[in-house]
Amino acid sequence: MPDFRAAIIPVTPFQQNCTLLWSDSTGRGAVIDPGGELDRIEEAIRSAGVTVEKILLTHGHIDHAGGAAELKERLGVPIEGPQRGDLFLLQHLAETGRAYGMRARAVTPDRWLEEGDEVTVGALSFSVLHCPGHSPGSVVFVNAAERFAIVGDVLFNGSVGRTDLPGGDHEALMRSIKTKLLPLGDDVAFICGHGPTSTIGQERLTNPFLR
Repeated sequence: MPDFRAAIIPVTPFQQNCTLLWSDSTGRGAVIDPGGELDRIEEAIRSAGVTVEKILLTHGHIDHAGGAAELKERLGVPIEGPQRGDLFLLQHLAETGRAYGMRARAVTPDRWLEEGDEVTVGALSFSVLHCPGHSPGSVVFVNAAERFAIVGDVLFNGSVGRTDLPGGDHEALMRSIKTKLLPLGDDVAFICGHGPTSTIGQERLTNPFLR
């Protein structure tokens, strides 16, 4: 049986998949991409009985990071990720939030992440892949032992991340997917930033952007 559990909490008008991820053996976990609606996120934490140790960010867009600064204060935990290329996005979250009618604050991670780093969630260890394209600093978290990944907005069930936002680069995105995600193996399941979950194998076979 896997040692992890995950609860997906869709938040913000963008219905972003904020994920509460925890280790069954320890009851300790992380909140990944708290874009907003923090009361809902905290209710999910209470319902699961999880002790949150940290906040993880896959990238710096408003729907993923807009609530990170406030949630850090509420929970008293550090923020890890994304890669430093998204600094400009994190610095301007308040302005971006006003443009979308969302409350947000700028945030500076306690730890920037790079390719090859590891992050822990309870008893679980995740390798960090730097996967630019959707944003310059997008990262993916991979637990090879559990055959599981959190991919943010790099890859979706049936689609890929948009690249028409500041810092987006379609060629870089496709390179990230083809050289870093597809080689993980067809049996690797993943939670993406929006919409239903999938597997690498399903996307290799059916995703029109990869065929």
